[in-house]
Amino acid sequence: MFFSVIIPTYNRKPILEKCLRALENQHLKDDRISGYEVVVVDDGSTDGTLEWLAANSQDFTHTKMLSQEHLGPAAARNLGVEHSRGDIIVFIDSDLVVTENFLQAHADKLKEGEKKIGSDRLFTYGWVINTSNFDNPSSEQYKITDFSAAYFATGNVAIARKWLKLAGGFDTGFQLYGWEDLELGVRLKKLGLKLIKCPAALGYHWHPPFSLEQIPALIEKEIQRGKMGLLFYQKHPTWEVRMMIQMTWLHRLLWDILSIGGRLNERTMAPLLQWLVDRGKLQLAVQISRIFLNWYNVRGVYSSLKSEVKASSRRGKTINY
Repeated sequence: MFFSVIIPTYNRKPILEKCLRALENQHLKDDRISGYEVVVVDDGSTDGTLEWLAANSQDFTHTKMLSQEHLGPAAARNLGVEHSRGDIIVFIDSDLVVTENFLQAHADKLKEGEKKIGSDRLFTYGWVINTSNFDNPSSEQYKITDFSAAYFATGNVAIARKWLKLAGGFDTGFQLYGWEDLELGVRLKKLGLKLIKCPAALGYHWHPPFSLEQIPALIEKEIQRGKMGLLFYQKHPTWEVRMMIQMTWLHRLLWDILSIGGRLNERTMAPLLQWLVDRGKLQLAVQISRIFLNWYNVRGVYSSLKSEVKASSRRGKTINY
């Protein structure tokens, strides 16, 4: 196996350095992996990422850099795959710091899974532990909130190039935040690929400690996720996708009730959230903020749906959702 690790990045230079240094220090067995490369795709960063990597290229012998305009992670990943050499593609995010046996664990599990199911129609999905510890991310322990039920998520996944090609790669219509990886997962599932969990391929997903200053950006992400959710549903109009993107009357009712019709929002809840932050209860503050963040997400879905219905009506077409 030759591995190509594809990493899209956008204005994440400090944590990207930790990400790349961890990938430089992989411990490999000769009988599994013949070699590996790391393909970083800069998605129009403005923080000096390209200049920094060029100036420090001698420290990252496995890494090559590509760049594009700010077109989103779907386009960035496709570009990375196009310019990579590996028969096995690994997708991670640029804020993930992996362990030294990360690639070896994926390789071992791919072989083990193939033998177990009697087919190579599979991919491996590693564990992701969320942490806000920048200095020592690997000190974080696994938490119940780190569990993911996603079928195909690009935070930590290894898959044969041929299956990506057969599925058609990522849909570059997903230019905003959210769903481009899960949408590809729907197509991979239709091809009969099996998910093989690989806890030993461990990565630590860093994010800054929660603060009220982050809330506007978090709200914008949820609105974007809502818009991209509608695109996801338009491609795969199933009840399963409706549930995933929260486009049901149940979700509208749930978040309307919990947020009291949007009255519990970033402004009215700010004093409580700040009180929790001041006392170090960051995780609780994050969970409480999900009340209004989910409300914004559902509103984003239905706002996009309303716009789509109006546009279709102007074109003389009728759509039913």
